[in-house]
Amino acid sequence: MNEQLNQPVTVIKGIGNEMAETLADMRITTVGDLLEYFPYRYEDYRLKDLAEAKHDERITVEGKVHSEPALVYYGKKKNRLSVRLLVGRYLIIITFFNQPYLKQKIIVGETITVTGKWDQHRQTITASHMTSGENAQSQDFEPVYAVKGKMTVPTIRRLIKQAFAKFGQEINEILPAELLQKYKLLNRSDALRMMHFPSGSDEMKQARRRFVYEEFLLFQLKMQSLRKLEREQSPGIAFSYQLSKLKEFVTGLPFPLTGAQKRVVNEILGDMKSPYRMNRLLQGDVGSGKTVVAAIALFAAKTAGYQGALMVPTEILADQHSMSLKQLLEPFGVKTALLTSSVKGKRRRELLESLKNQEIDVLIGTHALIQDEVDFHSLGLVITDEQHRFGVEQRRVLRVKGENPDVLFMTATPIPRTLAITVFGEMDVSVIDEMPAGRKSIETYWARHEMLERVLSFMEKELGKGRQAYVICPLIEESDKLDVQNAIDVHSSLSFFFKDRFQVGLMHGRLPSDEKDQIMKAFSKNEVQVLVSTTVVEVGVNVPNATVMLIYDAERFGLSQLHQLRGRVGRGSDQSYCILLADPKSEVGKERMKIMSETNDGFVLSEKDLELRGPGDFFGKKQSGLPEFKVADMVHDYRALETARNDASLLVQSKAFWQSEKYRSLREYLAESGALANEKLD
Repeated sequence: MNEQLNQPVTVIKGIGNEMAETLADMRITTVGDLLEYFPYRYEDYRLKDLAEAKHDERITVEGKVHSEPALVYYGKKKNRLSVRLLVGRYLIIITFFNQPYLKQKIIVGETITVTGKWDQHRQTITASHMTSGENAQSQDFEPVYAVKGKMTVPTIRRLIKQAFAKFGQEINEILPAELLQKYKLLNRSDALRMMHFPSGSDEMKQARRRFVYEEFLLFQLKMQSLRKLEREQSPGIAFSYQLSKLKEFVTGLPFPLTGAQKRVVNEILGDMKSPYRMNRLLQGDVGSGKTVVAAIALFAAKTAGYQGALMVPTEILADQHSMSLKQLLEPFGVKTALLTSSVKGKRRRELLESLKNQEIDVLIGTHALIQDEVDFHSLGLVITDEQHRFGVEQRRVLRVKGENPDVLFMTATPIPRTLAITVFGEMDVSVIDEMPAGRKSIETYWARHEMLERVLSFMEKELGKGRQAYVICPLIEESDKLDVQNAIDVHSSLSFFFKDRFQVGLMHGRLPSDEKDQIMKAFSKNEVQVLVSTTVVEVGVNVPNATVMLIYDAERFGLSQLHQLRGRVGRGSDQSYCILLADPKSEVGKERMKIMSETNDGFVLSEKDLELRGPGDFFGKKQSGLPEFKVADMVHDYRALETARNDASLLVQSKAFWQSEKYRSLREYLAESGALANEKLD
């Protein structure tokens, strides 16, 4: 950044130490920070015709005072001021809360201008702002800033104005001319000015468009540079796998690969063949066939003389993967083994000895795989399933058990493309977006709580056919704060309802691991017909005989989580059902239930979930990996994000970017951000 703009904010007249401290709390320490402290919204004071005003819209109207203002006090220090206003041919009521001093300023017959929220049904405006003839609004379109402490919006506006007057000519362009021309973007100086002092919404939109692209491009350049350095500085294994054997293996699979599986397999094999270390995220909806893709990659590693490892979050999942991979790989001479905390004593010692001697080709297990005593002979490929369940450190420990092994992360949580290319920007992303042929779609229904008896009768019919059911609750036990069904109560009421006819089990996160495993095994063997549980059954459990998923208080879950839960059924050849028991109060809640009933596509749902909840809540908690943008919005500006990513990728791969003078500003930004710690600028 220009040295002039790097000066402390105290160089601006009127900013003393106390104000500088308040500004520092707002993350403003330099002149440049002040110039780039953008408004979070704009107040539109342009007059609105009431005939065109929408209900709940924030509007500004001008009219003649038609009645004496009435002031009413209520509660402690609360008051309401009401007045009738003639706006064109409409006689409406204007209400001010806790602004009693306005009573003296509102005079019958005079013209006033008010801004506030329009209630079309009651024909009222709840006003936040009023001006009369002598102190009319100076600007039609005013920026509104987030402020802290004693700072006010008018003060921050004044300071930004002073900063522009003194340092406006110091604002340098950082985007190359070719990109400005290609996308018809404003130059940086004009765009900054228009963000703070737009003449109207058109100027504001043009300025915003420029900064959305700039923020995304700089962020993606950083990600792509890190990725380039990571690739170049961590030489991987160039696998010389045997293509003829691999083709034989794929032909021998019990079912043909889908087009999406073929595409993904080719992407993974391309990575394995290259001298760089693979760092790939494989996304695939529940039941899309990720395990088969993993098996092909593990088989390729074996034919090249390397061992493979698959790490999963739970013992049940490890058991299931072990059985699946054994069936697929062992007929082709690939020796698999399972390592969990249940494998003890002599059996464990023998297994570890075989692993060290390369008598085991593929090791499947939980985090038991990363213990010190586990020693591979030649680990070449590491696959982690549901990778977000493991900490970064756990994943790293498994990686260092080999010499820069290739790494493949798998997830059944469909992450919207926008989030995937932002949060996992340093990875390559592969997507299986096609389901195997002949798989029956799960029928999903939304039922209100008063329909519970009908729902349970339907479940009883399915259980009578020898099937099984999941019942999911949001809480473990009763809570005073939330009026939602809890697992313990539901378990006792269903045990009473089904009495001696069907066995009802209970599972939740507070149970010890071995108890959870016992209950899950009993459910897998059909010794328990109805499993009442919290969301601990969300990932990876495979019980093909389960055909009913009943979710209590479904409005309390996000769409992606509901979809994950729904994916526990529909794994066998019988028709499966998901019933959402919900009485949502909000429009967003009702919308979720509708969307769930209408689509089974996890990626469609994840995009909708992102729109409804926003990126911060998508992962269930504020995800530290999400970057903070001042202007850009990953959800609504996703096209700009994709464009910026493609541009950044092409730039980073070109020689000109690292050498040409026209890209110097971008390289300097990367150096300042730490993305080029080991790279010389020129």
